[in-house]
Amino acid sequence: MPITGSTQLLGVIGDPIAHSLSPVMHNAALAELGADYVYVAFPVAVDVLETAIAGFTATGVQGFSVTIPHKQAIVPLLAELTTEAQMIGAVNTVWRTERGWAGTNTDVAGFVAPLKRQDWSGKTALVLGNGGAARAVVAGCGQLGFAVVQVVGRSIQKLADFKKSWVDSPLQASLTTHSWADLPTLLPTADLIVNTTPIGMHTTADQTPLAADQLDLALDTAVVYDLIYTPRPTRLLALAAQRGLDTVDGLEMLVQQGAVALEIWLQRPVPVATMRQALVEWLEKKAV
Repeated sequence: MPITGSTQLLGVIGDPIAHSLSPVMHNAALAELGADYVYVAFPVAVDVLETAIAGFTATGVQGFSVTIPHKQAIVPLLAELTTEAQMIGAVNTVWRTERGWAGTNTDVAGFVAPLKRQDWSGKTALVLGNGGAARAVVAGCGQLGFAVVQVVGRSIQKLADFKKSWVDSPLQASLTTHSWADLPTLLPTADLIVNTTPIGMHTTADQTPLAADQLDLALDTAVVYDLIYTPRPTRLLALAAQRGLDTVDGLEMLVQQGAVALEIWLQRPVPVATMRQALVEWLEKKAV
């Protein structure tokens, strides 16, 4: 439907953000629903996050998604957090309330969606990265029943802080943290390998968090999951497929977390299939 003076505004903030496909799927759903909203991408640098949120308050933005690098930094700027967002310590969905902005994390629901077809109880997960996305993955691994969740990072201090932040959580007992140098001993034990880092995104599409010789160490039955959804496949998933491993990209996670967010903003069911199809068609068109 046409954009008019009464059209409500939704969006996504991040840096970089031009690559985001969230506007593609959300606007497809909004059009099918006949909802008088438009969803756009806002480039917001780290040093202007607070200013941007104040601007959203002043201009009547109804809600927005949050991506790298703001998922943790935005938490202190919100008036309310859901229990899940408090546990994870990171937010990816924000909406307006009478008290101010409220936030939750729908990444958990998105992450687990493509993994539910398998039984993961008693298995080991290896998580590359220790940022906001990694926090949602750890929570999702807890929901799926993993016995061990190994988080790998480059900063010893950040890893220590990551581990400490889960001390009061039921997930604390299954969580271990490791330096990147420990990968040779961790990879042969992992049933699921998840990349939560931005390595391999559009600006670094020729890079991979794990090289081919490292993937050679993985179990033959391991599943490699890259939260990145463009390019498709990422270099990591291409190498994993060459190794004969099952792979999962971030497309379904993007769809599922986005559907939950849109339902929060609109307070009504949304057409998930339409959102997925819009993304698939867009990616196919870009690949031509």
